[in-house]
Parts: sequence; structure tokens; C-alpha cells
Amino acid sequence: MCGIFGVITTEGGTSTGRIKKITRALLKYSESRGKESSGLTVITKDKIKVYKLAKPAHVLLSSKEFEKLFLKDVNAVIGHARLVTNGSLEDNRNNQPVIKDRIAGIHNGIVVNVDDLWKKHRELERKYEVDTEVILSLLRKYYENTNHLAESVKLAFSEIEGAASIAVVLEDINALVLATNTGSMYLASINDITVFASEYNFLFKALKRFKNLTRDDIKQVEPGSGFIIDLKNLRKTRFSLKSRNQKINLLKADRKIQDLSNYPDFQPKKFEIKITEKIKSDYQKFNKKIRQLRRCTKCILPETIPFIEFDDKGVCNYCRHQQDKRPKGRAILEKLLEPYRRIQKADCLVTFSGGRDSSYGLHYLKKVMKMNPIAYTYDWGMITDLGRRNQSRMTAKLGIEQILQSADIKKKRDNIRKNVLAWLKKPDLGTVPIFMAGDKQYFTYLFKIKRQLDIKLIIICTNPYEKTHFKYGFCNIKPDPKILYRLSGYDKIKLAFYYLNAYLRNPSYLNSSLVDTIFAYFSYYFVPHDLVSLYEYVEWDEKTIEKTLIGDYNWEIAADTQTTWRIGDGTASFYNYIYYILAGFSENDTFRSNQIRRGAITRDEAIRLSEIENQPRWESIQWYCDTIGIDSQKALEIINATPKRY
Repeated sequence: MCGIFGVITTEGGTSTGRIKKITRALLKYSESRGKESSGLTVITKDKIKVYKLAKPAHVLLSSKEFEKLFLKDVNAVIGHARLVTNGSLEDNRNNQPVIKDRIAGIHNGIVVNVDDLWKKHRELERKYEVDTEVILSLLRKYYENTNHLAESVKLAFSEIEGAASIAVVLEDINALVLATNTGSMYLASINDITVFASEYNFLFKALKRFKNLTRDDIKQVEPGSGFIIDLKNLRKTRFSLKSRNQKINLLKADRKIQDLSNYPDFQPKKFEIKITEKIKSDYQKFNKKIRQLRRCTKCILPETIPFIEFDDKGVCNYCRHQQDKRPKGRAILEKLLEPYRRIQKADCLVTFSGGRDSSYGLHYLKKVMKMNPIAYTYDWGMITDLGRRNQSRMTAKLGIEQILQSADIKKKRDNIRKNVLAWLKKPDLGTVPIFMAGDKQYFTYLFKIKRQLDIKLIIICTNPYEKTHFKYGFCNIKPDPKILYRLSGYDKIKLAFYYLNAYLRNPSYLNSSLVDTIFAYFSYYFVPHDLVSLYEYVEWDEKTIEKTLIGDYNWEIAADTQTTWRIGDGTASFYNYIYYILAGFSENDTFRSNQIRRGAITRDEAIRLSEIENQPRWESIQWYCDTIGIDSQKALEIINATPKRY
């Protein structure tokens, strides 16, 4: 999730100037993990100085405050580049480092049971929204009770649910504590300094000025462990988050935390569903007409699907041309994975959205196939809080490192807003995917990280039933029965010309998002995708997946739908409403139809499920509109008034 890092030296050790240079490099590289806020804790002989702001790391680096932090001899620095999860960044108290109970700390991950913990420990006072606060309060509570620092950290971690990698310093102890339950922390010791970071690559790049540094000098802090680092002599004592630890004798300290940050007045925003009963009533009228559409007698595709044809038995051409590809089987997967398998080091990258398919894939690869994966996530601003919490659950329970590449989320959301507003001026079913263009760069960063980590294998966990040929059909591209779910080179060019024509007809698309959209098109269609698809080998079984995730990982489901599909994707509820209202079907219909063709469910079951799943997710639609900054009522009025295909 977020980027955390730090530099520690002995008292009177490495010069403040060198620590400042390393901190500058670490802060710069960590920005890829989060661009929404940044902050530093600088430890000197008598003070712990904290400065944070709701701006990305490069803004902090160019500030006068950054220079002021390094005026005196520095003993240690810990820093943070934040991807906002719990707690609004607009209230700077929620940004990191967090100060609570005479502790300054940084945290990478999400505590998903934060509210339950505050209810359980009613004697602890909650001051902020951010989940990091509860870790610090628990740590202080247990330290006051036991006077045993390592055990106090272990006890705090035993109560939290979700991913957590932390670095903390206490006013009254001359030590710095590192701990992780996922392994998202790396450590290097060179001469009289120790440096840590939440990602191997930006730690290595920050230390490349040290000519004698090799990749082997950087060690991972194993999941379920931590270190207490003595700030006087750099002695590192490893401890466990799972078993009992010996007590460590530590020198007392009397450093006072000095917060140099600014805290402007903040008024929390209330989430409110603003969609009127008129909108909901109009939906019911459209839904009655949609349910009367002619549908394939084998699957449930309606007559409004692009290029659909029915034979004299009422069976559609998509059913007639279905290529029944069965999974290759676990034995073949075992044979494929064996050359890559490593005992200690990471042996594969797994694309990980936090949705049900990638979550189960991560479980299967770790628990069943005994691989050592690293989870890779590209956050472009449309992963919901629920999706992020489920990511945290999975990585914490499995003890898996997650590398998150964060886009400039504010800019991405602004691009989405501009494109949605442009689309609303001239609605066109063929150009709806422009809303999702911003997430396609994840392929580019995926292969970049693969090279950086020297990992040879990438595994993608895409649901085999998620084939949406109709999106090309709306662009006048007829599916080829031989390559029903892929685009030929000619069709890729044809698709590009369709969008070019749409842009010329609607100049509102010619906005600041254009470069990002073109980048997305080339990332998706022209970057070579050298990937292993898990579900080409393993049977995708919905009931097994849901039972495993909910039962074994306490995987969270959404409050506004009965389905578990795409609940972590903030944009799906909006575009599926468009498809359903204007065309009479959505991704749910094509998904269930693909299942019918493989014999996974019956037609009657598919009809029942699609009717439930096509119910509008009003809460999610409102979240989407609020997040990108458009008026939900006006948007839905335009969609409802647009001519239909039925």
C-alpha cells in the first residue's frame, strides 16, 4: 500500500548531510506507492520532530520545512508517502507519521477491524479517523502493562486484522521498532547506517551511491517478525510476532515529540445518496421492457447484443461458435511452475486487485501450489475502500508482500470526470470503455517491476467467463468466431479509428486526459502480455471461491448487492447501469451466458442471478459520482433520457 522508509545511524555517526541525501532519495522513490500525502519524523538527541502535509513527496522535498528538519545532528529518520485508505487526507491529523500516546509511527497497510478494536478497548481514547492510531494506542497500553517492548508489539499485532508494516519511535525509549506481518519491509546495513523501506527496488535505488552495495546486502524482514534497533549503537534484535520473545534491555530516553505540521480546520463530508425516487421509478419502467426482450434459448443474451443472430431454434451465434476450452489441469500447472519455484525468495508476481478472482488466485498459489508470490496492484483511484480492505485481509493472512503502484489519483479521477462529462454530452455505447482507460497502464508498470525484481513469472487471475465481446460490437467490430474474444491486428486499427471519429464528433473528449488514454490503449493492446493465466489450468468454481474467501479470510462483501463480482471496482456499477438501461443487458448477462455454455450453471439459474445482479447499485453509483466530482442526479437523468436499443 503506502511507502514507508527510514535511515538510522549511531549517535554521532554518519553525517546529517548524508542522512538527508538518503532520505531525499527514499522519499522520491516511495512516491510511487502513494501521492496523496507525505511526512517525516526526524530524531535528534533530544527531540522527535514530525512534519507532514496533504501533498505528494516531491512537494515536501522542495519545502523550507524539509530543510529545517535537518539543521541539527540527526540520529534517525522515518518517512511515509501515503495512499489514502482510512481517514481523509484533508484532515492533516490523519496523515502520517501519526502521533499518539507519546509515540510517532508510520504504517503501511490497513487495519480492517479498527472500529471493533476501539469498542473493545473503551479505555483508549480515539482522536483521529486513521487506523494507524489504534496500533500506537495498543502498543503504548501493552508496554505500560509489561515493560516489554517486543511482547507489546506482538500483543498489538495479535489483535489487528489486516496488513501492517510499521516503524515507530517512543519518547521514552532509545530505540526504533520495525515490524511486519506481510514481509513488505526490506533492511540494509552499510558501515554505520541501517536503512529500511517497504519495497526492495526503491531501497536499492536509493542506496546505489554506495559502490560496495550488492543486491544480496538487502534482506527482507520476514512476515511475522520485526527488529528493535538501538539508537545508540545500531544493535538490531530480531523478535517474533507469533512466539514469545526474550526481554531486551533498552536505554531510556527523554525525547519530546515536536509536531511542526499545520492543521487547518476540517469539516468531514457526509456520504449521502442523492438519487431521487423519480430516477428509481424510471429504472423500473425500463426494466419491465428489458425483461420482455427476446433472448437466446440456450444462453440469456438478448436481441440487443451487437451482431447477434438466432437460428430457427432460437440459439444465438455466440452459442453456436463457442469454443469449449477446459482447464488444462493441476498436473500441467505443477509442471509449468516447478522451474520457477523458490524456497525463500519470491518466485512469481501475481496481479492482485482484491477482487474475488485474484484473491482466490493468491490463496491457491500460496497454499495449494506452495509458491512464494508477490502481489502486484495498480491503484488508479477506482479501487474502493472495500477492495483495499480485502487486499489487506488476504496479504496479512497469507504473509505476502504487496507491491502497489499508485497513479496520480487526483489527476486520474479528474480525467475520468472530464471523459464522463464529455460522454454525457453525446452518449455512445461504443465509447463507454474510455471511462476505464486509466487502469490499463498497469501492464506497463507490471513488466517494469518484473524486470526490477528479476522475477521471471507473472500470473494473472482473470475469470475465464468475463468475456465482453459486446464492447467491441458497439464499435462496429464483428466478432470472429475463430478468435471470438480477442481482437485481430486489423480490428485493433479499426477500433482506433472508431475512437478517433468519436473524438472528432465530440470535441469535449479532446481534454487533458487524451495522452493518458492513448498511453492506456497502447499498454493494453500493444505491450506484449507474457503472462500465465491461472484459470486456464484451474477450474473456476464460484461456490468454492466464495466459500474459501469468506470462510477462511473473512473476505468482505458489499452492502448494496448480493453478488461478489466487481464489488471492489468503483466504476463497474456506473458503466453497467449505462449498458443495462441503454442496451438491455450488462456484463452480468454475458458472464452468466458464458457459464451456461460451459455447463457451470443452468439457464434458469442464470436468469435468476442476472435479475438480482442487474439491480442498480445506487450506493456505489453515488460513490462513483462523488469521487470523480459529477452530479449523480443529472448524469442518471441524461442516461435515462438517451434513446435505447429496445
